[in-house]
Amino acid sequence: MALALAELGEDARLMGLWAGNTGDWIKKACLGKKVRSIGVELPGNNRKCYTFLSEDPTFDNSELLEPGPSMTSESWEEFKIDFRKQLSNIRLACMSGSWPQNAPHNAYSELIEVAAENGVRTILDCSGIQLEEAIKTGFFGLHLNQEEAAKLCGSSRMPDLLNKLNNKVELIALTRGKEGLEIYYKGKIISANVEIDKVISTVGSGDCLTAGIAFAVEKDLPLEDIAAYGVACGAANCLTEDLGMLKKEDVERLLPLVKVKEYTDGQ
Repeated sequence: MALALAELGEDARLMGLWAGNTGDWIKKACLGKKVRSIGVELPGNNRKCYTFLSEDPTFDNSELLEPGPSMTSESWEEFKIDFRKQLSNIRLACMSGSWPQNAPHNAYSELIEVAAENGVRTILDCSGIQLEEAIKTGFFGLHLNQEEAAKLCGSSRMPDLLNKLNNKVELIALTRGKEGLEIYYKGKIISANVEIDKVISTVGSGDCLTAGIAFAVEKDLPLEDIAAYGVACGAANCLTEDLGMLKKEDVERLLPLVKVKEYTDGQ
């Protein structure tokens, strides 16, 4: 997400938990993309994730995920202190992904509260217990795919999701793969999509879509433009072999091709 925002021209910083040679490699790679990495060092190694793409379109991709490092209560408190320090000159924080072993089950909820105390809005892209706890607190923006929505509220319909969230989230982005995006903000729901000729890989498209939404929100753009940037960034990721990456020129080319329309329940 931070790399996508940097490609769009934003001064993005990546805060994480770094461990071993893998953590060092990630930080150096990010620095090469003009993204400064900050956070807390942990023992062990950051996990590596392997994605195997099938040539048969009837099969899903296969993933192998390493366990990664573990947290302690001390490292968690250190992380929160560092997080608070980073909030002095930003307006929006995006938070996504899973946590290391032994992290608090309400880690995102605690960070959301810290951000709110400092007047910083948060956009969250996660699922499971971390999301359930965050909803209790309430926050600005949420990105879910239709499978995650179904697990959360038993339905992938936007009205059911809104009912579940009960005004705890201001902006909700619900993605449906090749069927595009449904987005709710300020009492309005619209849908958006764009067609591309060739999909190299969809891995990382959700992160790039969230980055596009954050980019447009930070610039106070209207809902239609927020949706367009989200869809264009998610689609741009599909055009490159580098997973979770996009090219600014692809985003700019796709933006005018995005079709935005009034939401129709049952899509």
